[in-house]
Amino acid sequence: MKEALIYLVVALSSLLVMSYAVHMLVGGLVTPETEYALIETTLLIGVGAIAYMAWDVIRRRRGRK
Repeated sequence: MKEALIYLVVALSSLLVMSYAVHMLVGGLVTPETEYALIETTLLIGVGAIAYMAWDVIRRRRGRK
């Protein structure tokens, strides 16, 4: 259980860093609506990648390949 909590903290901090990186890259160059759309797109991709990695770890630990 402690391991899952660590993974959750790392996943949330990674999503925060990804969204902040987008903000720093395009903030002020595009309209706020476009910036929010880019941040949302980046977060969706990040959540998908993290979900896939979590699914893969669970699958491997159960012994299925």
